[in-house]
Amino acid sequence: MNSIFRKKTIEALLAQSTQKDLKRTLSVLDLIFLGVGCVIGTGIFVITGVVAATSAGPALTLSFVIAGIACALAAFCYAEFSSSVPVSGSVYTYTYATLGEFFAFLIGWDLMLEYVLAMAAVSTGWSSYFQSFLTGFGLHFPTALGSAPLSGQGGIVNLPAVIIILLITALVSYGVKESVRFNNVMVILKIVVILAFIVTGIGYVKPENWSPFMPFGISGVITSAATVFFAYLGFDAIATASEEVKRPQRDMPVGIIGSLVVCTVLYIAVSAVLTGIVPYTKLNVDAPVSFALSFVGQDKIAGFISVGAVIGMVTVILALIYAQVRLSFVMSRDGLLPKPLSRLNKKRQTPFLNTWITGFIGAGIAGFLDLTTLAHLVNMGTLAAFTLVSIAIIILRKKFPDVKSTFRVPFVPVVPLLSALFCIYLSLSLPGITWISFIIWIAAGAVVYFLYGKKHSNLNVKS
Repeated sequence: MNSIFRKKTIEALLAQSTQKDLKRTLSVLDLIFLGVGCVIGTGIFVITGVVAATSAGPALTLSFVIAGIACALAAFCYAEFSSSVPVSGSVYTYTYATLGEFFAFLIGWDLMLEYVLAMAAVSTGWSSYFQSFLTGFGLHFPTALGSAPLSGQGGIVNLPAVIIILLITALVSYGVKESVRFNNVMVILKIVVILAFIVTGIGYVKPENWSPFMPFGISGVITSAATVFFAYLGFDAIATASEEVKRPQRDMPVGIIGSLVVCTVLYIAVSAVLTGIVPYTKLNVDAPVSFALSFVGQDKIAGFISVGAVIGMVTVILALIYAQVRLSFVMSRDGLLPKPLSRLNKKRQTPFLNTWITGFIGAGIAGFLDLTTLAHLVNMGTLAAFTLVSIAIIILRKKFPDVKSTFRVPFVPVVPLLSALFCIYLSLSLPGITWISFIIWIAAGAVVYFLYGKKHSNLNVKS
């Protein structure tokens, strides 16, 4: 049993970070844009309306504050780890060094599902906005090809969602520098669109729409906070990029915390304006932000918002594909997943095969599952990852007190413990089916580990 708790030493991880498997091309600004690109998307353009109408009401702003606080606590832990151990793999790598191989594999397995499902969920939201955009020009996408069969809308396959994932997969497989440039431009456009909504919409806010502020009670606010946690996945995506950052010890903490601040402010502002313009009971629509402006007669700006959403959610898909591929690349390099997943294209220095496998799996899921089911499963994975990274930072401080770091979590172990407890509390408010699905997936991961990962692990070979 001791072998399943074997750990990668900090020395080995730091030595690994000096390898040149992946090109170091990312700057601190690239990291912030990667985080904002991943975090600002479906959370603002789709989930806000659904959550406001079904579980939060105008208190959606409070739900984002709660989720933001929980995220900030976890972000501090990510920031210290990423500057101490600048190796790709995020929580998987941090867990490998502190809790051991078995837990590392399980959280890596969890994150793999999380990224793929999030990618599929975002592409589903993108599809809704894209079809809304076409409708504005009098074009109607065939119903049978515009939604998943389980969504209750009479669809056979969500073809736009499938196509956008495959297009972004092609871009990510082409090269990191090209992908990042594309992402940065799209993020700037996305922020411009969001600011346009806030500036335009604030003049139509009616304070009476904020009453009752908490129609579903405090339990609805907490449930909503757990649901919108889906929106904050981007911080983990930044942590997967460590080996491609020019100066990871300095830039990783700035990228993680900087993107958190930008995103939280935008989420709170948009949710306040959205619920102030439209009564929350009318917001259970696929495109709530553009719907709100149409509601007050601003159809032209609503069309601009739809264009921005179509463009903006592309960056989320890009960041999620990128993060998923980097995670499975590192797990494969460690021997816990098949070696072809860590094979690099000689010309592009990207995990070409891995990228396309990820893209095809994500496209398949996006074509046949509905958004609500996907969002709850992703939330569970995010909360589990944040819980483990919080516990791992306490172990890192205790067992490796001499490890150098450019950022240190304040008040250890209080802050990490609060982070873990916060995440556990939010996870308990998720539906029972989410817990059942999560447990089944983790059990499947344990089987894969004992049948394949444990035997092929690089640590097993060395021992």
